[in-house]
Amino acid sequence: MSRFRDYHMNIKIRIVQIFFSDLVAGAIFPFMAIYFSEYYGSKLTGILLLVNVIIGLVVGLYGGYYADRTGRKKLMVIAGIIRMVAFIIMALANSPILTSPGLTFLMALLVGVSLGLDGPAADAMVIDITKPSERKGVYSLIYWSFNLAFAVGGIIGALTFENYLFELLLILSFTSFLANILVIIFIEETLMKKETMKQKSVIFNMLKSYKEVAGDKLFIYFVLAGLFIQSIENQMENYIGIRLNQEMPTQSLFFFDVSGVEMLGFLKSENTIIVVLLTVLITRWVSKLKEERAFLSSIFVFTIGYVAISYVNNVWLLFIFMAIATVGELMRVPIQQDFLASIPTDDKRSSYMAVYGMVFYGSMMLSSIFVSLGAIFNNETMSVLILISGMIGMIMIKRILPDLKKRRQLQS
Repeated sequence: MSRFRDYHMNIKIRIVQIFFSDLVAGAIFPFMAIYFSEYYGSKLTGILLLVNVIIGLVVGLYGGYYADRTGRKKLMVIAGIIRMVAFIIMALANSPILTSPGLTFLMALLVGVSLGLDGPAADAMVIDITKPSERKGVYSLIYWSFNLAFAVGGIIGALTFENYLFELLLILSFTSFLANILVIIFIEETLMKKETMKQKSVIFNMLKSYKEVAGDKLFIYFVLAGLFIQSIENQMENYIGIRLNQEMPTQSLFFFDVSGVEMLGFLKSENTIIVVLLTVLITRWVSKLKEERAFLSSIFVFTIGYVAISYVNNVWLLFIFMAIATVGELMRVPIQQDFLASIPTDDKRSSYMAVYGMVFYGSMMLSSIFVSLGAIFNNETMSVLILISGMIGMIMIKRILPDLKKRRQLQS
């Protein structure tokens, strides 16, 4: 495995950029559902979050397509500038001179647009400049950086979001500025051949590519199962976050009191810290287990953990069940990613990965709908619905596991 100092400069800068970007995300986005629910109520907040996800999805499809034709760096620079401006305006919209949740929402939309633009471009850039033998090390380092940033960001957000939102947004605007400087000065373009295409050709080629991928029923089942499973974790930033803010009484934790908003930040940080500390250990342990049983058990454990978090209010029980859910996550992810890597054919790998991105956007849509449902149904019903989501994902995985194994054997 290659050492960090041997990696291309783009990789080093990308890892630093990821840390800054995810520090921002960890400090802000787990709390945005709570922010909007206080101004607009849970029903409308669910709709607003859904709109945000849909826009990010559409822009992501175009972003991924254009990154293969106009260049990686160009889209990364444009997206970074959009994100920085959005955070600056968001800070002004929550300053001592102005409070505008409407303007804050519009800027949140722009942030979603920026992520859709540079996400596929940055991922493609990493593939462009890495050898197959070093990609595992690169992606492990990126995953490590992502989780560390979210852990730190979650703690910062938990301690500052309620009372120091303006100052927090100013600091995050500055970190976005630093990330942009790194990309503009140090990132090198990795796409050598660029194309100029008419709009009709773009739409036609996109539809043709995605139609071919949609014909792979095994892959579509795998995507749908992943969507239902991932939506459970996304409840932390949506329904569960709002419920904790509204229902969890302030409780003593060691030497200080903890509110629902602060507890959300601590739970997110606990999740990320456990991932950072135990990923290698859990992965080695799971590799010794029977794969099918480990995969299905991991989904069950993961689901039960989040179902409990969606219902209980005691801080210590919340910490315990978050640990349980995180262990389930660490058991599941390496097996799921191994199967994912074996599904696509070499000539359509990018198209497959673009469609697999629907897991993120689709799960965000589903969890956004739960925000509105939470305003209609009681806690018991919502916990049952979360349980059903996990069970649907587990049943679908169980159904396609034999075919997944056959596909992996063919690809090996």
